[in-house]
This record gives sequence, C-alpha cells and structure tokens, in this order.
Amino acid sequence: MAKAKYTTHLGMVDILPDESPKWRALENIIHEEAANFNFEEIRTPIMEQTELIKRGIGQLTDIVTKEIFAFTKGDSNYVLRPELTAPVVRAYVQHHLDQRGGSQKLYYIGPMFRAERPQKGRQRQFHQFGVEVIGSENPVADVECIAFMMRIYQRIGIKNFNLKLNSVGDPESRENYKSVLKEYLEPHLEKLSELSQKRFDTNPMRILDSKEPEDQEFIQSAPVISDHLNEESKEHFAQVCEMLSSLNIEYTLDPLLVRGMDYYTRTAFELTSPDLGSQDALAGGGRYDLLVEEIGGKPTPAVGFAAGMERLFIACEELGISLADEKKVDVFIVSLGEQARKWALKTLPIFRENGISATMDYLDRSMRAQMKDANRENATYALIVGDNELEEGKFTLRNMKESEESVLDLASIIEKIN
Repeated sequence: MAKAKYTTHLGMVDILPDESPKWRALENIIHEEAANFNFEEIRTPIMEQTELIKRGIGQLTDIVTKEIFAFTKGDSNYVLRPELTAPVVRAYVQHHLDQRGGSQKLYYIGPMFRAERPQKGRQRQFHQFGVEVIGSENPVADVECIAFMMRIYQRIGIKNFNLKLNSVGDPESRENYKSVLKEYLEPHLEKLSELSQKRFDTNPMRILDSKEPEDQEFIQSAPVISDHLNEESKEHFAQVCEMLSSLNIEYTLDPLLVRGMDYYTRTAFELTSPDLGSQDALAGGGRYDLLVEEIGGKPTPAVGFAAGMERLFIACEELGISLADEKKVDVFIVSLGEQARKWALKTLPIFRENGISATMDYLDRSMRAQMKDANRENATYALIVGDNELEEGKFTLRNMKESEESVLDLASIIEKIN
C-alpha cells in the first residue's frame, strides 16, 4: 500500500468509523448524567486569547511554559485551548451569566491541545469532559462535582480507581504555608530542577507538583499544607469529607496533591486508576475561588473537574469493557437489476420513517457480492428484490443470523421487523 501524501500532525489522530461508536456512547452517558444532575452544556471556541490562558492557568505552569500551541494574527495573540476551565469562566464573565441567578452548573465535552510528547493516553489533540459550578462556596458544590465524576465511571463499569483528596487552603492559609515551604526548600534550592527554582519565588506550592526526578526527594519530605490551614479552611474541608462519606464515596487523603493549575483554592481532588500504568490519572479538579476575579469578573467562588476521554478508553480496554453495541443495520436491500434498484431507493425512506435502519448497494454488484456486503454491515435482514419479486409484490426476507427466509409483502415485512 502506497504511503499517504498527507498525514495527521504528530500527536493528533483521526477517529475512524470503527471507533466512533464508543465515543458517541460515552458522550451520550455524559449528556444523560448531566441532565440527571441538572448541568447545562456550554460550548466555547477552540481558540482563546493567549493572555487569558496565561492569567487563568499560571505563567509558570508546564502548560504555559512548554505546551501551548500559540500563534499571532495581526496585533492579536492566540492559543489553541489547552484546557476549558479558563474559557468557561471567560464566557461566564463575558456574557454576564451571573445575572441568570443562582449557581451556574455547566458541563462541556470537547478537544484540547497541548504540544507535549505524544505517548499512550497523551496526544497533542485530546478530548476532555468536565463540569464547572460557578457561584457557590458551599461544600455541597464540591461534593456534587465529585459525585458527578464518580457517577460517569460507575455507569461505564470502571470500579478499580482511587479518589485522592486534599485542601490547598484559602489565600490566607496558602500564604502562611508558602512561607513555611520556602523556608524548608531554600537550603536545597540549588539542587532543585531549573523550573522549580523559577517557581520558588512566584508559586513555591507548584514545586510539589513537579515530575522532575531531582525534585522528588525534597517533595516527599516537605511540610504539608494540612498542618497550616486556618480554621475556616479546615471546616470547609471537613464538611467535604463528611458529605463524601455520607454518599459512601471512598477517598484517600493526599497531603501533596496540589493539582497542575495555579488557580486552585481549598478542595483539590484527583481520580486515578492502576490500569493506566505510570500515567494513571483519569480525572482531576478542585475549587478555584479566585479565578473569576483574576480574569476580570466579580469575586466569585467556583469548583469543577476535567476528565480525559482517551484515558478512559484505555482503562476500558484494559478491563474488557465495551462501551458501544456492535454496529448493525436492520435491513440491507439486495437489488438485482435496474428496476429493483429504483424500487430499493424509493423504499429506503419508508423503512426509515417506520424506525427501521436500512441501506442498499451503491455499486450495482452481483447478488453474492451484495449478500457479502450485508454480512459485513452486520445486517439483521437481507431483503432480496428482483424482477419476479417486483411483479408479484412479494419479497424474500432472509434473517441473516438464523438463515431463515420468508416471502412477504412490504407491509408485512415492516410489521415483522418492528
């Protein structure tokens, strides 16, 4: 087979017809559960202003420093969105969604873009679903986000996962902890990675999220933020934990969990699966009470999560979970001759109007070739039509699974299939 002249960009893949059903099945589950939880869908452009992403995610995050697809058009700087929380919050501020009243419960599904090294479960174009609850600081909002996330995986049948939980505190707690953390790290500063040294002055808590080998020894021995929370942050986190327990949602406290974005406050959580190997994260999120104000809105509390869809599919493959039913069509019309083909074309809409999926051969092939195609299309029935059948008004209906045949008129065929 000749090599294609044009191919996809490195780290970007086509979703082919054989794979599309599982994507559609997952999307349907997300839409159904979102309706059950009373979340509303939001869709934003894949392109955003560079400054929004830098302010929203953080200037020294790995995403901004290493992974964004950035470009310039005239006097404007843009990026392909690397995540969706900042764009959703931008839409919330731009369109004054606070004026709708109450908390805004939003969900999304869509592609993201990061210029990272492609590997299993991590592509340069990847897909996420997630939710954002904007306008409530009540721990109930945190727990509802986590419950929604868990419900998706329960619907799919994934049970082998671990919910990690932490609080990164409110601004007062964070400032107190940063002082303690910097005091601990300063004697080791020259031994830390270059990126961690840059983060030391701007946001030392992000050092705890480093994956660089030279940082790990110091991260494991670092003081933990849970020992430096003020009473308000402690109470908020205690309520989150209590409510999760009341819903029988199991979790593990992880004092080093800070998540990868600068905008997190208070609750931080991550869902991992051992079935994914070293890159084990399925989903993650937390509270970000400062982000709305950071990008130009009024001070507004918010919480949410995002989940990788490709990673979810990998977990399903490892566990032998099939999300989509086998492709099939109810009726394949095998048409023999010009008049039969004209009849088939006029009859297809009749089947479809009666809720019966139907197709026919487009290539004027032999009966044998068409029957082979009906098998390939996983047709439940083959309807065989030739000149004799047209003259008599009765047609051969073959059950492809049981190899049984009936000779019926069209009305009886529709009744039988339905």
